[in-house]
Amino acid sequence: MIDFRYHLVSLISVFLALAVGIALGAGPLKETIGDTLTGQVDQLRAEKDELRTQLDTATTDLANARSYVDAAGPALVDGVLTERRVAVVALGEVPEAERTAVEERLTQSGAQVTARVTLTDAWFDPDLRSYRNALVGLVLENLDPAPADDATLDEQLAQALVQGLTGADPASPDALTADAANVLAILSEGDNPMITLTDPVRTGADAVVVLAVPTEPATGDTATTPADEDAEAVSYDAHVAVLRAAQDLSEGTVLVDGPRVAGSLVAAVLADDALAPAIATVSGADLVTGQVSVPLALAARIAGTAGHYGFGDGETALPERVALTPVDRTPVTVDPEQGTTPEGQATAAATAGAGG
Repeated sequence: MIDFRYHLVSLISVFLALAVGIALGAGPLKETIGDTLTGQVDQLRAEKDELRTQLDTATTDLANARSYVDAAGPALVDGVLTERRVAVVALGEVPEAERTAVEERLTQSGAQVTARVTLTDAWFDPDLRSYRNALVGLVLENLDPAPADDATLDEQLAQALVQGLTGADPASPDALTADAANVLAILSEGDNPMITLTDPVRTGADAVVVLAVPTEPATGDTATTPADEDAEAVSYDAHVAVLRAAQDLSEGTVLVDGPRVAGSLVAAVLADDALAPAIATVSGADLVTGQVSVPLALAARIAGTAGHYGFGDGETALPERVALTPVDRTPVTVDPEQGTTPEGQATAAATAGAGG
């Protein structure tokens, strides 16, 4: 049995050890310990200063590289889309700086931006599905070609939108057809507008650039609910319908997205074995490198190549420059009874052949 004397001896031992430590620390070992600690602090401070210098150098190099690409951009894209008319469709609210930069690169390439369109929440809201069903009934009579009998509501609306944006009048190629103008009016007006137009659309587009809403990287702090997953599925189906319609009903389209992260539209397209071979994509459009790639990627898609451009797996850093056949905007005479004149048929066939 342990008695009081054992505890007393233990306490005395502890205090003796403490006293010895204090005596040594304040005496013979004082300088050694102080020098060691001072040396470690100085080493850490030097390492921190070195890392700061490396970071500053890397930041400066990156800024210089971006400035170089920005300055070289006009020369890289010059003439790649000469006289092409391009509609820019945002699948929701996108950063204005990104949108403006993409449009600037299109202009530098020789293209004319004919429409700036943004899909509103009404395009996706499950509570407005009956409203969209009623609305699509109004636009169908203005569509030629009409959507397939088994087309979904998303597909019908997407085809209506693209026909509205690309509907150039064959007899007056610089003007929209009456049907196209009607479609855009129906989609942009009413109690729940489906789209917003930055400016009135005056002429039909040859090709379409689709801007995806950038996806924030997942933090793991928030849980995904079944309702969130259903909403994402609804939005994805609607997005894909717009992409397919834009590709099928124009010379070509390219999907432009922000960083390629989990949940981004570019990541979803690249993971889709059926969609990836058909839709060209550009990721990283928040950076000048991605913005410069947009007109090059669109030109490549018009020429028949559905490439994927960026710095991730399965992507190419820079699209290859291609030379496109000039656009023929010769007015085409249409006979209501016999259809297009022989000259018009040849022109129409040449124009259609440029598509991908």
